[in-house]
Amino acid sequence: MTADAQERADDHLLDGPVTIALIAEQAGVSAPTVSKVINGRKDVSPATRARVEAVIEQRGYRRRRGPIGSDPGLLDLVFHELDSPWALQIITGVEQVAGKNRMGVVLSELGGAHRPKQEWLDDVLRRRPRGVIFVLSELDPAQRRLLGTRSIPYVLVDTAGEQPPGVPTVGSANWAGGLAATRHLLGLGHRRIAMISGPADVLCSRARVDGYRSALEEAGLPRDPSLVRYGDFFVGGGYTHGLSLLDRPDRPTAIFAGSDFQAMGVLRAAHDLGLRVPEDLSVVGYDNLPVTEWISPRLTTINQPLQEMAATAARMVLALARGETPANMRIDLATELVVRDSTAPPREP
Repeated sequence: MTADAQERADDHLLDGPVTIALIAEQAGVSAPTVSKVINGRKDVSPATRARVEAVIEQRGYRRRRGPIGSDPGLLDLVFHELDSPWALQIITGVEQVAGKNRMGVVLSELGGAHRPKQEWLDDVLRRRPRGVIFVLSELDPAQRRLLGTRSIPYVLVDTAGEQPPGVPTVGSANWAGGLAATRHLLGLGHRRIAMISGPADVLCSRARVDGYRSALEEAGLPRDPSLVRYGDFFVGGGYTHGLSLLDRPDRPTAIFAGSDFQAMGVLRAAHDLGLRVPEDLSVVGYDNLPVTEWISPRLTTINQPLQEMAATAARMVLALARGETPANMRIDLATELVVRDSTAPPREP
């Protein structure tokens, strides 16, 4: 496509009376350069890109998207980390909605980061997906504005941090899940209960700890900061913190882990220290992954409806792509305690 043809095509995609030529004039660049910026091309200097983006934002441009029809397009699904059965549950939920709409799904991983780099955003602008779903990730204000000017809607799932009003998010009742897990252990008679949550900088991790603390306060028990640990949601974190908590003279009689994977790490730590579950130690997980029914002992856990969360986010982002405004931009789905074999009353001393 020639530069003139590209300019005419992009003019058609921009709402309002101002053309790419006028944007170029105001930014002091050529029309093909504006087209490159709009389409996420890499062969533009950072200074030039910033100048063009400033004009686009000042003018309040939004790329006009065609209706979802014969070309349903793509959904981008972005994880901070992808290597876990937890992520598979999210992928399955998104695929269920995408498949019904005959859409493809592009998977991306941010290498453990919670915010995408400019290179990833450039790739998204070139793909022009119908929408983006971020999992345990978030955008800074400039990134939100950039997707907005291209009319690429997005939804956050299990957001890493507190979001400004109007940012569409789907999560679960993490505080209630932490409360229910700890109440269950208290109801069995445990009084020295430890918690291994996820990363301290992730909102859902902190919410589960808050639920745990609320249950202790409700029972009139003092907080012991040494019994609260922040892990990584993976087996290794559960194992390391489990060893530390259980290899002490005043070890806890129960541990609430902020993920099923961390709970499995705790089970391994208990085994290596010669402790039996649930006779010597009760363990509660979080997520209710399918594997929890097949390990021994079968894991008591909090059911977090991951597939439903993902499907809800996919339906929401498609509604936004159609120009609809969801009735609720913040959805938290209910969690539920699932009691199995890894919890029991503490042994008499």
